[in-house]
Amino acid sequence: MTMAPRDLVAMFAPPATRFTEQQLDNLVNPQRGGQRGQPAGQGGQPADRPLTVSQRNQFFLDEGVLAVIEHGSASGGNVVVQAGGDYKVNAPPVPVQIVLSAEHYGLIARDIEKNVPVILEINIENKFHDEDLNSFNIVGEIRGTDKADEVVMLGAHFDSWAAGTGATDNAAGSAVMMEAMRILKAVGLPMRRTVRIGLWTGEEQGLLGSAAYVTEHLAVRQTMQLKPDHGKFSVYFNLDNGTGQIRGVYMQGNESARPVFDAWMQPFKDFGMTALALRNTGGTDHVNFDAVGLPAFQFIQDPIEYDTRTHHTSMDVYERIQSKDMMQNAVILASFAYQAANREELFPRKPLPAPPPPQGTRGQQ
Repeated sequence: MTMAPRDLVAMFAPPATRFTEQQLDNLVNPQRGGQRGQPAGQGGQPADRPLTVSQRNQFFLDEGVLAVIEHGSASGGNVVVQAGGDYKVNAPPVPVQIVLSAEHYGLIARDIEKNVPVILEINIENKFHDEDLNSFNIVGEIRGTDKADEVVMLGAHFDSWAAGTGATDNAAGSAVMMEAMRILKAVGLPMRRTVRIGLWTGEEQGLLGSAAYVTEHLAVRQTMQLKPDHGKFSVYFNLDNGTGQIRGVYMQGNESARPVFDAWMQPFKDFGMTALALRNTGGTDHVNFDAVGLPAFQFIQDPIEYDTRTHHTSMDVYERIQSKDMMQNAVILASFAYQAANREELFPRKPLPAPPPPQGTRGQQ
């Protein structure tokens, strides 16, 4: 068997890495780093597209399947469990689904291929906790002085995925934000604006906790109806990319934020915080604030092993945390919150977005 050089590189690449200066430069200047992301679609759907998850589950139920045994996408004994069914209370039933590590799944598959009988004994007891459908966010604050009605906000989600204990996704972000608040409280320096922390629930199911907070207190995205607190909100900082050290900021297309961040980052150049990327990043709670025209930012973090080992896996546990990175991140967040709370003006904003089109309408291709 021959193997291409690129396959050898992938095989022996370490699972934990930090950004190189070249990689950071590619984030800041994507035109130098080639195309990012997936190629643009060509329009239409392929005729042989695979079944959706709901279609596949219905097929298994129709066929009388007792249980579906799958393997996750990781190896080395790691288990990755992703979507299994709809979260809604009245969602249709799904078959019993069991995810094994690749090694255990492979043992069963090889026996079946060689016509070796395989007998599995399965005992599964699940409970859906639908007796109380309410949930909660965790909110606390340090009151400001002469601008106390204006708010600077730190946030992260405290819910986690099923397979591990959620250490890097996202107990790490929650712990950093709580430590930043502790630092601000301990030093006792006056802050003109109120600094508030929000730890969100339901992020894994669709950014639900932060969306509810934004709708209740700041603006209704569907209509862009602004609440009174919208005009008094300064900036939101989010942390949700694992345990890695902060290396910069995704500016969400807010070019006016560049000189502010550039000045605030100067003391942390020795930490390796040097990158200001104009591009957007999504998939976590800051997007709900950004969607209603509020300055909201996610930080660029060293990947460590977030995408290769811990994100939504059985290895997302306390032992994967990098304590030095976490301590540095807390200092950075405390500094940014303090600077935002004491600057003369509110944080610079982008123009207000238009309301989204009504559901069921499509734009021109």
